[in-house]
Amino acid sequence: MINTAQSYQVAVIGAGPRGISVVERTLAHYLSLPAANRPSLKITVFDPFNPGPGHVWRTGQSRLFLMNTPCLFPTVVPAGATADELAASPSALSFDQWRMLMDDDDAAARLSSADREELAALTPGTFPSRAIYGRYLEWTFARLEEAALAAGVELAHVRSEILGLERPETGNGWFLEVAGEGKREADTVVLALGHLPAALSPEQDRLRNAADRHGLRYLPPAVPSDVDFSVFPAGEPVLVRGLGLNFFDIMIQVTTGRGGRFVSSGGPAGRSLRYEPSGREPVLVAASRRGTPYRAKARLDSYVPRSVRLNYFTPEAAAALKDQGILPGFDHDLWPLLHRDAVWAYYSTLARVAGNELLEPAELFLTELRAALDLPGPEWDAAKEKVLDRFVPAARRTNLEGLAQPLGRRPYSGAEDLDNAVLAYLENDAAGSAAGEDDPLKMAIGALNAGRTLLKAVVADGGLAEASWLSELRGWFEPLVEGLASGPPPERIEQLAALVRAGVVHFVGPDPRFDIDEARGVFTANSPWSGTEYAARTLVEAMMPPNRVDRNISPLLGGLLREGLARPKVMMAADGTAVITPGLDVTLPPYRPVGISGEPQEDLYVLGLQLSSVQWGTAIAAEAGSPAGTGARTLRDADDIAAALLASAAAAQARPDPRDRATEAAGNLREDSRSAG
Repeated sequence: MINTAQSYQVAVIGAGPRGISVVERTLAHYLSLPAANRPSLKITVFDPFNPGPGHVWRTGQSRLFLMNTPCLFPTVVPAGATADELAASPSALSFDQWRMLMDDDDAAARLSSADREELAALTPGTFPSRAIYGRYLEWTFARLEEAALAAGVELAHVRSEILGLERPETGNGWFLEVAGEGKREADTVVLALGHLPAALSPEQDRLRNAADRHGLRYLPPAVPSDVDFSVFPAGEPVLVRGLGLNFFDIMIQVTTGRGGRFVSSGGPAGRSLRYEPSGREPVLVAASRRGTPYRAKARLDSYVPRSVRLNYFTPEAAAALKDQGILPGFDHDLWPLLHRDAVWAYYSTLARVAGNELLEPAELFLTELRAALDLPGPEWDAAKEKVLDRFVPAARRTNLEGLAQPLGRRPYSGAEDLDNAVLAYLENDAAGSAAGEDDPLKMAIGALNAGRTLLKAVVADGGLAEASWLSELRGWFEPLVEGLASGPPPERIEQLAALVRAGVVHFVGPDPRFDIDEARGVFTANSPWSGTEYAARTLVEAMMPPNRVDRNISPLLGGLLREGLARPKVMMAADGTAVITPGLDVTLPPYRPVGISGEPQEDLYVLGLQLSSVQWGTAIAAEAGSPAGTGARTLRDADDIAAALLASAAAAQARPDPRDRATEAAGNLREDSRSAG
C-alpha cells in the first residue's frame, strides 16, 4: 500500500508544448495505476506565460503569424495511431481533431469570434496561425486540469520564472528559486525550457554598439511576437538578415499588417497575386547565405506526399547496420540510401507528369533507373547518371545537393539582375507548390522530409559517429534539408513574389556581409556576387536566438552550468579536436543532465530544445499519428520521464514517513517508561 501522507512534488519548468506533454503523460500513467497504488502527487508548472501556449504560442499575437506545418500535423498528446503505443491520454486530441471538434457551437463557446472565423476557414492541409494553435494548447491544459482534479492530483500553475536550482544539504530533491517569491521544494524537476534568450555573437554585438553610437535601430534575434515592427519607418529601407520563417513574419506584418492588400491577378501560380500598397510600408532589403528564402511547402492533403515511399532508407536498412555492429556515418552509410529515395521520387514523378519529354519511353526509363538505384555499392551513382544521360533532357534534370545553392554562385550585373533571378526562383517555387503531387522537385523534397523523420530516430542517442554528426549531418545536410523542407506556407512565397514585383522587397545576394559605415552613420549590406551595396538606418535579425546552451543568458540554465550541475556535450571532430556542441550532455532516456563530475543528476530531467546534441530536429513538433519512436519522439521522451518520476514517487512514498518513525519512537519510549515504573 502506498503511503499518501505527504504529496510527491513534481516541478515542471516551462508551460509550453513540451511541458504540457510531460503533465499529460504523467497523468496518463497515474490513471493507468490501480487506485491503491497511486501515490499522492502534486504537479506545479512554472512559467511567466499561460500554461499551454507558453511564450511562443501566445494567443494574443498577430494572426498574420502562421505555423509552417499544416493543421493535420501537430499534437502535444498521443493521437491517432500514436495513442495505441502509449498509456491512454486524458485529452487525446491532436490539433486537427480539436479543430474539427470546435465546429460544435457548445465546444467552441469560449472561443472568440476571430477564433471561430479562422477555424471555419481551415482544412487539414492549410496552415493555422500560431495564435489559434495556442488556443488548442490552452484548451488541452484545461482538460488536464479537469482530469487531475477528478483523479485527486493537485495541478497548479505558478506565473513566475525559476531563477535557479540547488540541492538541499541533506536528502534528495531540489530547492527552486522562484522570482519574487523565494524558495520552493520539489522532489523531481523537469526542464522543458523551450527557446531561451542568448548572448549576441561578436559581430551582432559590434552592430548593436554601432547603432548606439549613431542613433540607428538594431533589432537582435527574437521571438517575432516580441518585436515591435511599428518602429520600421514607412518608405525607408530596412536591412533584414535571414530569409527563414521569421522573415515571413516581418514581411507580412509590415505589408498586410499596415493595410496593404494582396489581390488576385488572374495569372497562373507564381504570378497569381498583385500587391496593392497602403503607402505605409518600409522597403525590405533581405539577405541570407543562400540568397533566397526557404522553399515553400507543397499543397497537399497529407504531411508526406501520398506518392512518396521510402524503398532504400528504411527502418530495416537502418536496423541492419546496427545488427552488424556498425556505427554509421551519414555520408557513407545513410545519405546514399536516402539520396536514392529522393532521386526515385523526382524522376518517377517526372515520368508520370511529363513522360512525353523523355528521350525514350517512360516505362523503360523507370525500369533502368530502378536497376541502377538497386545496385548495392557506390557504383549506383554512376549507373544512375548513365541512365539519366540516355533518357532525360538536361533541362529536366536535378542535382539535389546543388539545391543548397539555388542562385548558382554566379556573379550578377547589379541589383535588378539579382532581384529578377530571385523572382524567377520564387515564381517557379510557388508554381511547384501549387502543383502538389505533380511537381517532381516537391516530391523529391517530400522524400527527404519523410527520411528526415526516420533519420531523427536513427541518429538519436549516439546512433551516428560524432565526427559525422558534426561535419556531415549538421555540417551540410541540415542546412540543405531545412532550406528545402522547413519552409513557409505556399501562400507566403506567392505573396513575396508579388512584393518583389511591386518593388517593396529587394535582395542583397548570397554570402552577404553586414557592416557599419562610420562616415555616413548607416548600416550597409552587400554580396560579392551582386555588385550592389545597400544602406539603411534600421537592421533587423530575422531569426530566433540561437539554441546553444553555451550562449544562453537564462539565469536558470546559466546557473546550472556555473554550478557544475550540467554541462554542454562535447564531441570529437575527425581531426581529434574537441567541439562544444549546442546541447546539454545527458544520459540515455529518460534524459538527465550530466554534471561537471560526469555523474547524472538524480530527479532532474530534460525535454526539448536543449537535447539538440543527442537528438536531431528538436524544434519539430510531435506528428499526430506517427510512431512514438520516430515522428512523435517528443511524446515518447515525455512518456519516459513520466514513468520515471512516478516510479520515484511510488518508491518515496513506500518508505516510512520520518514523522511516523518519530511517533513510533515516542510511543516506544513511553511504553519503556511505564515498564520501568
